[in-house]
Amino acid sequence: MAELLTVARPYAKAAFEYARDHEALDSWSQALSFLSAAVANSDFRRLLGSPKLENDKKVALLSDMLPEQQGDDLSRFLDTLADQGRLTALPFIAEQFEYLRAEHEQRVEVTVTSAYELDGEQQTKLAGALKKRLNREISITTQVDKSLIGGVILRAGDTVIDGSVRGRLNRLSEALTA
Repeated sequence: MAELLTVARPYAKAAFEYARDHEALDSWSQALSFLSAAVANSDFRRLLGSPKLENDKKVALLSDMLPEQQGDDLSRFLDTLADQGRLTALPFIAEQFEYLRAEHEQRVEVTVTSAYELDGEQQTKLAGALKKRLNREISITTQVDKSLIGGVILRAGDTVIDGSVRGRLNRLSEALTA
């Protein structure tokens, strides 16, 4: 997996820069997301990996899935991927593309895991505090995990802030046994 992620970076960067320069971030994002979902299917991935199927047929198969307005630019991108044997890296390319887009738009996705459902006011307050702290636009996704007992765990990219009661009890237990 790490290898495919490394392989995906330059392709994602090229796709992002092209889409940004042509003001097509939304359409490329949607197309890459759709293609990523298709390639994630094991049968479809096996088909794309087949040496019996020619690259132009693989690209045509993927291109036919896209809306017409995506057309030539994305098909050329897919041609390049096919020529390099990288079509199966599309899910990683899409992931990296979204990361670059979020950086460009100064936006961050935050997953909030709490012991209880957060209401709209709590989410708004939390988003405001995170926006101030991270200096970015915030998109919040919430999850409930009753085993936290209380508090929240925040995940924003590589940053994890564990403010849960369970986390505090674990840290206290570790400190007492050390």
